[in-house]
Amino acid sequence: MEALVGIDLTVSQGECFGLLGPNGAGKTTTIEILEGLLEATSGDVEVLGMRWGRDDDAIRHRIGISLQETKLAEKLSVRETLTLFRSFYVKGISADEAIALVSLQEKAASWIGKLSGGQKQRLAVATALVGDPDLLFLDEPTTGLDPQSRRQLWEIIRELRGRGRTVLLTTHYMDEAERLCDRIAIVDHGEIIALGSPQELIAGLGGEHVIEISLDGERPDAVLEALPGVRSLGREGPAIRLTVSEPHVTLPALLSELSKAAIELTSLTTRHASLEDVFVSLTGRHLRDDSDER
Repeated sequence: MEALVGIDLTVSQGECFGLLGPNGAGKTTTIEILEGLLEATSGDVEVLGMRWGRDDDAIRHRIGISLQETKLAEKLSVRETLTLFRSFYVKGISADEAIALVSLQEKAASWIGKLSGGQKQRLAVATALVGDPDLLFLDEPTTGLDPQSRRQLWEIIRELRGRGRTVLLTTHYMDEAERLCDRIAIVDHGEIIALGSPQELIAGLGGEHVIEISLDGERPDAVLEALPGVRSLGREGPAIRLTVSEPHVTLPALLSELSKAAIELTSLTTRHASLEDVFVSLTGRHLRDDSDER
């Protein structure tokens, strides 16, 4: 069985490109082929104008990779670890410059085993930055981090984009993709099912707002879909999600319909449509429902 089927991607210099997909979608396979960790069985793969199998050493000296889990020697210090990684590249930045990029100056002499989870994750990113890469692969860089550590890594990514570097990001956090990525590809069953900027993908839903309701009783979907302003309807257990263009028009009509049918409204929330709604609409599930596998 093929993990990928006809994927065609072009990532521009200086952009942050997000690759999203549920468990088994093929995004990890895609990333590992681009990183040179897996060999493609067919098709063409070009990285920075070069090809794996022909320009391997040249590519490796111009990319940086931060895996979802990076195992580092716990009895080496932060500075020693980055000095080691710097030795792998013909050019790059100093260990102390990499430490400063991820704000670990106070921990430069500390053993890896003494770092917090967030500090270890920032160090993992620093090992990918020490070669001053033109292209940076970040695989789930903020998984398991506290909110403050997540935002610190967001700032690192924004700073890289500001310096004209290209970032290819996978994440299970939709808010992260929405905030950081210039463009996003959603992959499912080995194929790209959506591609565009976060704003373009959200606009593709046909409605800018979401009304979520729970009812003490049932109302046929066809009746709810016929309400003015409703663009689509989805269900998650007892919750009903309506994507709408004009909530101020839909809400009075909804309340009137429920009143006529003597159905009690047990909960109601309204919000702007998000990238999470795009993902659920396209794949039928939330991204965080799945673990990250090939």
